[in-house]
Amino acid sequence: MEDRLLSETLTEKVAIVTGSARGIGYEIAKKLLHSGAKVVIAGTDEERTKSAYKQLKALTEQEVIYFTGDLSNERNVDDLVQYTLNTWGKIDILINNAGGGVILPFLEQTPETLRTTIDRNLWTAVWCCYKVLPYMVENNYGRIVNVGADSVRNGLWDHAAYNAAKGGMHAMTTGLAREFAKYDITVNTIAPPAVDCEALDRIRERDDALVDKYIDIIPKGRAARMEEVADAVWYVSTEGASFITGQVISVNGGSNML
Repeated sequence: MEDRLLSETLTEKVAIVTGSARGIGYEIAKKLLHSGAKVVIAGTDEERTKSAYKQLKALTEQEVIYFTGDLSNERNVDDLVQYTLNTWGKIDILINNAGGGVILPFLEQTPETLRTTIDRNLWTAVWCCYKVLPYMVENNYGRIVNVGADSVRNGLWDHAAYNAAKGGMHAMTTGLAREFAKYDITVNTIAPPAVDCEALDRIRERDDALVDKYIDIIPKGRAARMEEVADAVWYVSTEGASFITGQVISVNGGSNML
């Protein structure tokens, strides 16, 4: 097993990583590329996504392309899937990382911010799974990894709306895992706590004390690093994790334990 893990690669695997123009998604895309995968970078902002594509292309000799569009829109997901298939002919790995909730006390949310939070985090994952799974079934192979949230388990301050979306993602994980296991398709969720990234910086600008509370509940005494989340996503995308499915795996520094 040790030798297998040391030599684990994703050579010739095709991966879509949503929300990968920056932050955790960018680190996941970089990790998969360095492991040998061909990767589609997907984001909502053309310039930012194109810039991420250029940076990743310069960092690795692996094949990488990019797609821009709001993936809470069904038609855009159709276009993403067809673009990937037209380029490489298959989809082996789907990383549902697109997200970004509006983090506010629940009664300070508006109908618009509530819809935005659900759309960004849940509908993107629902549509991507719905559109990609037929091709995974046809190939009798697939790895779906959702990037969820540890806040679903610990009821983090100001996260009720966000948890509604991420909790739906966690629940979808178990249902899809059981339904599609017979096709060698695994479905798992990686659930981080506060992560040292731009999103946390934005909350800190608004309420520094609130971010301190997020970190205080983590026994490791710090936020997760983006590459630590990416490492976990990478592992459940590999053959070495072929018997792991339907799991919500916390990468949380001990903030929740069993």
